Amino acid sequence: MNILPISAQENYEFPFQNPKLDTEKRIDNLLSLMTLEEKVEALSTDPSIPRLGVKGTGHVEGLHGLAQGGPADWGGKDHIPTTTFPQAYGLGETWDTGLLQKIAEAEAVETRYIFQKYNRGGLVVRAPNADLARDPRWGRTEESYGEDPFLTGKMAVAFIKGLQGDDKNYWRTASLMKHFLANSNEDGRTYTSSDFDERLWREYYSVPFRMGVKEGGSRAYMAAYNKVNGIPAMVHPMLKEITRDEWGQNGIICTDGGAFRLLLSDHKYYKTKYEGAAAAIHAGINQFLDQYKEAVYGALAKGYISETDLDNVLRGNYRVMIKLGMLDPAKNNPYAKIGTAGDTIDPWQTKAHKELAREATRKSIVLLKNENNILPLDKNKLQSIAVIGPRADEVLLDWYSGTPPYRITPLDALKERIGDKTEILYAKNNADGKAAEIAKKADIALVLIGNHPTCDAGWAKCPLPSEGKESVDRQSLKSEYEDLVKVVYQANPKTIVALISSFPYAINWTQEHVPAILHMAQNSQELGNGLVDVLFGDYNPAGRLTQTWVKKITDLPPLMDYNIRDGRTYMYFEGKPLYAFGHGLSYTDFSYDNLKISTENLKKGETATLSVEVTNTGKRNGEEVVQLYIKHLNSSVKRPAKELKGFKRVPIKAGETKTIKLPLKAGDLEYWNKEKQEFVLENDQIEIQVGGASDKIALTKKINIRN
Repeated sequence: MNILPISAQENYEFPFQNPKLDTEKRIDNLLSLMTLEEKVEALSTDPSIPRLGVKGTGHVEGLHGLAQGGPADWGGKDHIPTTTFPQAYGLGETWDTGLLQKIAEAEAVETRYIFQKYNRGGLVVRAPNADLARDPRWGRTEESYGEDPFLTGKMAVAFIKGLQGDDKNYWRTASLMKHFLANSNEDGRTYTSSDFDERLWREYYSVPFRMGVKEGGSRAYMAAYNKVNGIPAMVHPMLKEITRDEWGQNGIICTDGGAFRLLLSDHKYYKTKYEGAAAAIHAGINQFLDQYKEAVYGALAKGYISETDLDNVLRGNYRVMIKLGMLDPAKNNPYAKIGTAGDTIDPWQTKAHKELAREATRKSIVLLKNENNILPLDKNKLQSIAVIGPRADEVLLDWYSGTPPYRITPLDALKERIGDKTEILYAKNNADGKAAEIAKKADIALVLIGNHPTCDAGWAKCPLPSEGKESVDRQSLKSEYEDLVKVVYQANPKTIVALISSFPYAINWTQEHVPAILHMAQNSQELGNGLVDVLFGDYNPAGRLTQTWVKKITDLPPLMDYNIRDGRTYMYFEGKPLYAFGHGLSYTDFSYDNLKISTENLKKGETATLSVEVTNTGKRNGEEVVQLYIKHLNSSVKRPAKELKGFKRVPIKAGETKTIKLPLKAGDLEYWNKEKQEFVLENDQIEIQVGGASDKIALTKKINIRN
């Protein structure tokens, strides 16, 4: 046991309690005091050691707000309300890293508050989801920020920083990313293998996780259910050899729920649970989300693992606990005051959190089409509006939602906004011809359609083929409600469609005929207000798509084809999409001019600065999402047709010109050289492309790359 002089201990009973000591020495001491039984117990999601006075903390869900309730009853049947933001898919569509950081900060405050005031939940937050939405059929598309690794990585980094805070010594909460790695099919996820080459591993699938660790500072992640190139993710060498040894991830690596059992039952990868437990611990797993104790004890008894092996992995759990302040006096930790300082109002009831939810909602809305500028609406010129569809008077929650303190539906918000001056006619569907009847009477028809996030059905069940969720992939990209749109449009050509959905749809007929279309994600407690803010021009939309929306399901390779070079994502898709990656309209227009680059020859280790003048040429204030893509012109290996390498969401007043600066790092232009086993910058020439979407490039310029 590492016993220090009394003077160094400062009246602490044990050295591990002394926050002035080196973290590793504290953990050395703690492990030396723990019994074998306590060590096995600490492989759960709660590494508490009551005998030694160590109070650990467990996990909570938090993809778009802390979940202490919701359809899944997170935290138990006794729900605690929490601020509920748009689904992660919608947060991605904001293209706003600063906003995401604020959202995560608010979520982390509520997490600490509930943990420290109500003794509920935990401080390890399972968010963000750093998986890439490579295929719109994936049932959990709603959890991802999009298909692009750079965008998803930047958004993940922002969310991580918001959760963990900026204190030098402590974290507000710990960010646990999921699901490592290449986890984007639900059907068969417990036994299938995601197969792709080493370059795609390094340059695509792992990028957001690497950025989350190295740039964001996350020290926790969840291993995926699936195999990666034939090896179950939770026992894959990549956990240690890459995330720990290369990236420096030295904290929590946990299994997914029930994944340990699946090693035998579904993957059939080991003959006995003792071998499976030993393999998981040797791989670096230090928290099990299912029954594991008997298997670990058996592995110890058979000599497959030693107590030293347990010590080696448990260190990661206690590094995270120390960063959360769990082993330290509360007076040292600025976040320990949250929820303990006699607060008179819960944070989810504050004006600030309500306004943040509304800001996130309206910033997430993507204007897909606006023919003849039918939007925004002028409420002073509307005598009547027909509000139609299954999503008109609902705010639906998904599997990872909490329970919001309130929900404002589109119908609620419309009634509040236009009051008695405009007649609102409502029909959920066209039963008895009602939808067509009221559409014909009204000045404008608003149709609100989209999926049900839980499919309104039991686990692993989705009655409609276009719907999906965790454990169920989509079988169709067509909306079952598009016939309702046709009926309404026939009755009133002045029809606006709001698609409230967790993933893309192939709404080809709607795009061809209906004059205005918007997309927004599910779940926000401010869904109605955010939508109405945009419909009436109180907010000028600037959301952008984070996925390629294809026209038909046959535009996609087979779902289990993880080689994205076979025509997947905007980087390799060769057809014409319904809507391109980065697409999104505004109520104003923007022009680009005077693209400049700080160097004509970008060298290894350097960063070039691009500047471009963007002018709001319209009559309304608005926001532009400036997007920077690059194309390799002379690479020795196959590269994407274009790759996002920079973006910035910028407010620009009507008639104003702003000079926007974006960095371009040479490190972001490297490719993985399998022979050298490292990223390599080759001599090359690239074309820089700047514009408002991947298919809306305004300016280009070529520069040289030198290694």
